[in-house]
Amino acid sequence: MRNPKIPAKVLSELTRQLNHELTAAHAYHAMAIWCADRNFSGFASYFTRQSKEEQEHAERIINHLIDRGVQPELAAIPAPKQDFKALLDVAKHAQAMERANTEGIHTAYEAALAAKDYPAQVLLHWFINEQVEEEAWCQEMVERVQEATCAGALTDLDRHIERYLDGEGEDEG
Repeated sequence: MRNPKIPAKVLSELTRQLNHELTAAHAYHAMAIWCADRNFSGFASYFTRQSKEEQEHAERIINHLIDRGVQPELAAIPAPKQDFKALLDVAKHAQAMERANTEGIHTAYEAALAAKDYPAQVLLHWFINEQVEEEAWCQEMVERVQEATCAGALTDLDRHIERYLDGEGEDEG
């Protein structure tokens, strides 16, 4: 560690959040595998994308810490939940993860606010905005899976998600 200019409490919270993002990436990867194993290729693609996005979130925090003279500390990543009874359980698990992530980001922001750590506040503003989108999507996903009650409805929903993701990819390119 070089001469860090991050208050100890803020550093502790950013380190915790960094490792939370890596744990979430691992968990989303496990959900993608569960979906792929059950031929929900759309949901598998979605959760794979989420895994990569969580990894990118971790990189944001890593870069912030390095830019401020701190070598990030990585913690052990626990094995993720891998045994789900149904797709609805997977969707609800993702929703619970995002809610916990929002709480963690808010805790980190509160530490940055209390310490008057303006660079960390700016970093965390981005995460706060991102979580509004993430929680809204998880709520929609849970509701759509709950409503898919007739024969073939989950398969149709899975194909819809796959087309939706394919469409997003075209807009980005």
